[in-house]
Amino acid sequence: MFCVLLAESIGVPVHNVHMSVSAASPPARTAANWTAVVSPSITYGVWDGWGTSLCWWAAEFDGDAIADLAFTTRRVNMSGTLLPGLGLNIARYNAGASSDRPVAGASMTTSPKMMPTRAIEGFWLDWYDTDPASASWNWTKDHSQVEMLRKAAARGADKLQLFSNSPMWWMCRNHNPSGFGDGSEDNLQSWNHRQHAVYLATIAGHAATTWGVSFESVEPFNEPASDYWGSDGTQEGCHFGREVQSDLVLLMRQELDAQGLEDVRVAVSDETDYDTALATWNSFNQTVRDVASAVNVHGYQYEGGQRVALYEAVGGKQAAGRKQAVGGKQAVGGKRLWNSEYGDGDADGLRLARCLLLDFAQLHPTAWVYWQLLNAGGWGLLTLLPSDCEYYPRGYCTIGPAAPKYFVLAQFSRHIRPGMTILGTDAEQTVAAYDAEARRLVLVSANLADEVSTVVHDLSAFAAARGPVLRWSTTAGAAGDKYVESHDAAVVDGRLVATVPARTVQTFEVENVRLAS
Repeated sequence: MFCVLLAESIGVPVHNVHMSVSAASPPARTAANWTAVVSPSITYGVWDGWGTSLCWWAAEFDGDAIADLAFTTRRVNMSGTLLPGLGLNIARYNAGASSDRPVAGASMTTSPKMMPTRAIEGFWLDWYDTDPASASWNWTKDHSQVEMLRKAAARGADKLQLFSNSPMWWMCRNHNPSGFGDGSEDNLQSWNHRQHAVYLATIAGHAATTWGVSFESVEPFNEPASDYWGSDGTQEGCHFGREVQSDLVLLMRQELDAQGLEDVRVAVSDETDYDTALATWNSFNQTVRDVASAVNVHGYQYEGGQRVALYEAVGGKQAAGRKQAVGGKQAVGGKRLWNSEYGDGDADGLRLARCLLLDFAQLHPTAWVYWQLLNAGGWGLLTLLPSDCEYYPRGYCTIGPAAPKYFVLAQFSRHIRPGMTILGTDAEQTVAAYDAEARRLVLVSANLADEVSTVVHDLSAFAAARGPVLRWSTTAGAAGDKYVESHDAAVVDGRLVATVPARTVQTFEVENVRLAS
């Protein structure tokens, strides 16, 4: 979850990851035609899927229609408009840190800037008892987010991740779950390191036995090395130094095992950007790296950052460029790498497309998670109204129209499906994925410039690519196509040639594609 400041004018959230990172989209590139050579002998792993974090929107909205829209590919009527479901299969559940119940005369300290919609109720009310059946725990809290988690699983979301923005308030040095002081100091009390791990592991165990859902991984942090988690924050957050992170990774593994959850992964570290994630990973010794079987990173460096270096550092270089069998796993020693959170304030979706393409070309994650399905101020895939509604108590916001970026993401998420293998291409504007069972090739090409471009998809490395071909088109911004299907594309002599309008993403599904023997 990103740090949010309040805009001085009307209070629209503004991203504040690093002062050196601009939140404004760079100007469009000059139009250019390109050829994308698809190389089935170069693979970047099996695609795990697409997702969203459930906080904060699911703590308020847990209806069936929004669950269908997020976690199925059905057509869903939202506010009188029929929308294509995104087909997300990853849901990230946030373990809350807040409670209004005093403990031994102490009460939670609330930041004067805390937004009511961003305080999530926690389950562990006090430190008296670790038994989840005791009076120290209240499992009726955070009902709406739990319901959305269960609805996601019922609709086929098969990769559920538990994460934490802050330890429970009573584990914090200043009893403030927004952070300590100016945000540069750890806020978790040293004697509560294990307790934080116990809290998360107990939630994972309770979810499996009582909620009927199973977390496949637990991430005990959120942007932990960042220095903006201060006591005057607008949301829950906590700074963790890298030595403390190392300690908590090992404790997390121990407590998951104690719950009988040996198969649940420990993920690290949900750092805010690629460079910070690289520095954090490089700080871990081999023991910590062995325990951390999954690496999460957030995409708030946007067009910048050391994507390639992070991919190589976590072991991805062992898979790149190898002639692996399509559908095969990443080489032994490599860590699973997800972009576990991305968001921006560009409602048009052009920046989303640009950064997503860079991730495919350089970071090579096997999953990609958009931050808020519902949000105001251009951040949401669906718009919350009015624009300042998140500053009021829950129940004030209403769901507005889908932003253009919703349809941009649909070009990727509805077609590059879990289980497909990501193939190499020599053009950053084009992503290729292959479904070996269906013999289907998916190509997503984006013209981010202000003029029409022609793209040539060179499929000559395949034994056959006969078609037929279906095409979908979305233009960023208010005008133009919004996920429009066409039947006007074809493969001719091993090439699929397409004219792509300005600021447009097009997806092609090519049937009857066979690999060379």
